[in-house]
Amino acid sequence: MTVITERPPPAAPDVSPSGHPPVRLSLKPSGSQTGLLDGAWWPRSRDLARELPALTERLEPLWGRITRITVNPTHWPVVPRAIPTNGRVIKVGWFADEQDPHQLLLLSYRVGRWDLLIVPPETGAAAAARLMDAASDPHTARTGSELMGAESARHLAAEADTPGRTETWEAEGGATAAPASTLDGR
Repeated sequence: MTVITERPPPAAPDVSPSGHPPVRLSLKPSGSQTGLLDGAWWPRSRDLARELPALTERLEPLWGRITRITVNPTHWPVVPRAIPTNGRVIKVGWFADEQDPHQLLLLSYRVGRWDLLIVPPETGAAAAARLMDAASDPHTARTGSELMGAESARHLAAEADTPGRTETWEAEGGATAAPASTLDGR
């Protein structure tokens, strides 16, 4: 699996030469034709106008000129109609029903279509790493929503398995449900 992350040297500022923060990106190995996703992108915010230029600058040397980007607007407060990047403008569109809300679609002249899982900006580092690994694994045949659902279920299961959770809650004034026989006096 190819993981692409841009990390500045220790003394360097946390920005790329164009002034954008480093892109958090994980891609399938070159030549992989299997699976539903081509990798994952973990933006730092839900501001597409700020996030997309850095992503396209990072991907264009690998995939060629990106011509169009689409998202599902469910998780984006504003979807710009276009973004300026590298002295030109890339059109941005949205599809509410037709596109997975956890995926980004990029179109390029040279490569064609690429689908990336969008890891929500507020995701913790460990969960983001799991999601990015799964999305860039050529053997993963899941959509973005399926991967996000599996991660959410994993998080809920881990929370439920945390020892002392009930005891802490009860010590703070909570109470577990009483058996039905004690509720009605029988």
